Amino acid sequence: MGRWAEVGDGVLVRRYDELDLSLGLVVGERGCLVVDTGGDETQGAEFAAAVREVTALPWTVVVTHAHFDHAFGTAAFGECPVWGHPGCAEELAGGGETQRAAMAEFYREGGRDEIARRVETARIVPPGLLVPDEAEIDLGGRQVRLLHPGLAHTGHDLVVHVPDAGVVFAGDLVEQGAPPAFEDSFPLVWPSAVLRLMTLGASTVVPGHGEPVDVAFVAAQRADLLEVATLCRAVAAGEMTAAEAKALSPYPEHFTAAALARAAAPA
Repeated sequence: MGRWAEVGDGVLVRRYDELDLSLGLVVGERGCLVVDTGGDETQGAEFAAAVREVTALPWTVVVTHAHFDHAFGTAAFGECPVWGHPGCAEELAGGGETQRAAMAEFYREGGRDEIARRVETARIVPPGLLVPDEAEIDLGGRQVRLLHPGLAHTGHDLVVHVPDAGVVFAGDLVEQGAPPAFEDSFPLVWPSAVLRLMTLGASTVVPGHGEPVDVAFVAAQRADLLEVATLCRAVAAGEMTAAEAKALSPYPEHFTAAALARAAAPA
């Protein structure tokens, strides 16, 4: 089950213990915006019911990126507008089944068969309203900006800016409580995307996982990402070994190993 936290007037975060996940809700005068939908239809349905306890206004969904924990609950919201980056739609349509199989296996190996079953049976819903760069959604008395800040945690991240509340939903560009995940990332340019997020001027940033943070936290995480990018470049240039880079990294070894592998992957 989840729990609500209010981060601005009509801007809420629903926090889940599973994967330390944060989902969002922005309420306007004529509609509301749901930010990510959870990892399966059961979690999505719980989130949808919780939204209905807050507001009866029609909802629109935005998916910050295609990873299962943010996108596999969308079917629980029924027929509604779903926004996302074109790469998110492509990944869910083309790679969703591969991701489903990998995550079901992960949960089964951990003895969590019920979550594995829920992931296996979730209906994958790619976004139909595509945002290659920027878009605005009018919720009535409140404009919400969707922005692709560049290659970062994935190639198709969107952030959700609520200017009148000073809040940004960052998806997994920012992580609180655990290091950023590099498996699908672009570590050499991730810091630039975070800088673009910081220039939005929000005072509160909601990570995809963990508690809401302030700009100082984001700046510190960007500094760590810059350090990882520097290490990746040094390894690529033959200036140090991967082992030396892992020892110098601000993050645990397996996180840095993933960053080094992604930095070395063909473009």
